[in-house]
Amino acid sequence: MAEHVSVMLDECLSLLAPAIESAIAQGGEAVVVDATLGLGGHSRALLQKFPQLRIIAIDRDTAAIAIAQANLSEFSDRITVTHAVFDQISSVVRATGRSEVCGILFDLGVSSMQLDEKNRGFAYSHSAPLDMRMDASQGITAGEIINTYSREELVAILRNFGEEKFAPRIVDAIIERRSKSQLTDTIELAEIVKKAIPAATRRTGGNPAKRTFQALRIAVNGELDAITSAIPQALELLAISGRLVVMSFQSLEDKIVKEFFTVATASGTPRELPVEIPELAAKFALVIRGSKSASDDEQASNPRSTSVKLRAIERVAA
Repeated sequence: MAEHVSVMLDECLSLLAPAIESAIAQGGEAVVVDATLGLGGHSRALLQKFPQLRIIAIDRDTAAIAIAQANLSEFSDRITVTHAVFDQISSVVRATGRSEVCGILFDLGVSSMQLDEKNRGFAYSHSAPLDMRMDASQGITAGEIINTYSREELVAILRNFGEEKFAPRIVDAIIERRSKSQLTDTIELAEIVKKAIPAATRRTGGNPAKRTFQALRIAVNGELDAITSAIPQALELLAISGRLVVMSFQSLEDKIVKEFFTVATASGTPRELPVEIPELAAKFALVIRGSKSASDDEQASNPRSTSVKLRAIERVAA
C-alpha cells in the first residue's frame, strides 16, 4: 500500500482550531467529529495539536477502522470510533451522551487505501472483482448492478452519477457482453467502456473508464444520498462558534455541499427591508468565500489533492 498522505491537513487544522480553542476557553468540552476517519491522519494531527480534544470518529470501512485504531492507539482514551455510514452522524454523537460538538470534518469520496487495495474493485488500472463497496460486509456490489440492472437504470446511473455523455453507448456494450456470461472483472469493464467511447474523445481527459467507475461506486455506496442526509445533521450538531469543514473531490459532491451552505447562510429578512430582523438572521456564516483548492506544491506531491474543493462554515447563532 502506498504511503497515506492526508489531503489539506494544515488547512483543516487551521480552520478547526478557532472552534476548538473557543470551546476550551469557555471551559466546556472540546469535541470534534471526524465523519470519515479513513486511516486516521486528520484525527491524529488534531489529537496531537490539542491535548484536551476528544474525537468521535466514524467510518463505514471496517478494514480502515482496524488500521486507524492501530495508528491512533496512543490516543485511545480520547477517541471513540464507530462503524457506521456518516449519515448516521446525529445518532452516533448522541450515543456518546452529547447533543453538540465544536467541530466536524468530512473527507468525502473513495480513500487512497480503497484505491490501493486491488481486491476492492475501485480502480480500473488492475484486475479485480467488480465490488466497489466501501463497507465490504454488506450491500450490493458493482458486479450485481452491471449484470442485473435494466438498460434504463444503467444509463441513468452513468448519466446522473458519472455525468457520462456516452452512457447509452457504454450500456449497450455492457448489455451485449453480459448476454454471453457474467461480467466480473474491472479490467474487462474498463476495456468495454474504452471501446464504446469515440476514439477522438478517448485521446483527451484521462482514462475513459473514470466516469463509469465513479458512477458505479456512487450507486453502490449511496454516496450522494448519504451526503444529502449528513450535511444538515452536521449543521444542527454544531455549537455556537462551531465549524464544519468539508472536502469534496468531484463536482456532484461539491454541488450538494455548496447548496446546503448557501441556504444555511442566507438571511430570512425580506430584501426590501432596510434593516436585518434579528430572529430572521442567518445562523451560519461562511468561513471561506466559495471553495479552496490544495496548493500547487501539495498537488505536485499528492496527486489525490488535485481535485479537492474545501468549504467551511461556522455557526454564529443558536
